[in-house]
Amino acid sequence: MSVFYVGTSGWTYEHWKGDFYPSHLARSHWFEFYARSFRAVEVNATFYRAFADSTYHKWRTQAPPDFRYVLKAPRWITHEKLLVEVEAEIAAFWRSASLLEERLGGALLQVAPQTPYDLGRLRAALQAFPHPARVAVEFRAPSWERPEVRSLLRETSAALVSVDSPRSRLSEWVTGPLAYIRLHGRRRWYADDYSEDELKEIAALARRMADQGAQEVYVFFNNDVGGFAPHNAQMLRKMLA
Repeated sequence: MSVFYVGTSGWTYEHWKGDFYPSHLARSHWFEFYARSFRAVEVNATFYRAFADSTYHKWRTQAPPDFRYVLKAPRWITHEKLLVEVEAEIAAFWRSASLLEERLGGALLQVAPQTPYDLGRLRAALQAFPHPARVAVEFRAPSWERPEVRSLLRETSAALVSVDSPRSRLSEWVTGPLAYIRLHGRRRWYADDYSEDELKEIAALARRMADQGAQEVYVFFNNDVGGFAPHNAQMLRKMLA
């Protein structure tokens, strides 16, 4: 049976206090509260900086056994070097990520919009991961929307991220054992509240991905502004229960 993992892109948002997080709850208990509501979180912080091994050990031990982290690949890999000769950086990133052990759901590889279309560089980057089937690829430019790209993802069993944003609409391609939906906001980047009907559409999409063979379906809300993300995620989780 397929497993649905619903969560948000991060959990340490100050403006969620008094909304999602109770106003009296200390920041040190936010993750514990979050993990009672959701089974997964997308960690964007790993895109911006490296973390000590002790942080990964803390993340692993603080999470319930069935909880999963997805880590965003560092910007040095995707937005600075644009996937060129990044084998050493990917190895270092995956070594750290692997400290999460069974709580590691996978990695988000966001291809920067300025990355020129080059199937070879994408292939080399995916093959640098010990387990490409645990990698979800998000494209930020229409130049990558080609059948050859989907074929490469199928070949490596990497996931194609289904993106919802003001510039893109959701797709339902399943290219490996993992399916991935990333929700930035349909009308406004990061500051859009999904309606109940829209969430029903997303739930139906997640189920179709499972029917296509995805063993794990990850759905992350990145519309954190206004506290929309946790509330939308809670509603979707109930729909998929």
